[in-house]
Amino acid sequence: MTETGIHYLDARGPEGMRLYAIGDVHGRHDLLAAMHRRIESELEYAPSSDWRIIHLGDYVDRGPDSKSVIEFLIEARERDPRNIMLAGNHDIGMLEFLAKPDPDGLFMRYGGVQTAASYGVKLSTGSSWFGRSDEALAHGHAALVEAVPQAHVDFLHSLSFSVTFGDFFFCHAGIRPGIPLENQSPQDLIWIRDAFHDHPGLFPKVIVHGHTPVPEAEVMANRVNVDTLAWQAGTLSALAVNGAEKLILTVEGTAF
Repeated sequence: MTETGIHYLDARGPEGMRLYAIGDVHGRHDLLAAMHRRIESELEYAPSSDWRIIHLGDYVDRGPDSKSVIEFLIEARERDPRNIMLAGNHDIGMLEFLAKPDPDGLFMRYGGVQTAASYGVKLSTGSSWFGRSDEALAHGHAALVEAVPQAHVDFLHSLSFSVTFGDFFFCHAGIRPGIPLENQSPQDLIWIRDAFHDHPGLFPKVIVHGHTPVPEAEVMANRVNVDTLAWQAGTLSALAVNGAEKLILTVEGTAF
């Protein structure tokens, strides 16, 4: 059977448009700001008639400063709408927690405590040995709802699930093989792993994603993974595309 999709080596960005796709930030405002400085320097040194900076989601949780990450992204998009932000599962998880506190949900189990701390709120995870304090969770939830600015909630609600430029399709987690790109479900776009990672064939476009941490950016024939565990390893990665030229950019910071 002949593969009819796009191979990474053949993939091209739109004519005259530079593309940058930044992996999972997870509260590392320091690394996000450093990556933007690097991209800005590159655009100053080698100007392009047009560009897009695409953020692949998971701005919150785990790292130390989710609040500042969201503020940075809001300001970047207001300054220039060519800064594009996509939704990650953790960003949706924060919205879900703000709407209804679930002690066993993504937010509470996987880094939301750190997100709340960045807003000056202490959330108690409770203990299964001694019984969880629903009252403490309710109190913490109320404090967090009060502390998170409406602009941050509006920003999280505004996030798209995918975008495409040239031969590249950008999303947080990946796609469901066999489903047209325009028909992908939001659930798959922010959560999928094995069915996507294990697919041996080419896709209609090269899929650029994060969601699953790897020690260094993973460049495959059919996809590129730029989640390099920024919050813990201290390395934030991005794919840069200029016509047929593709390369990985990294910025380094403190590892935790």
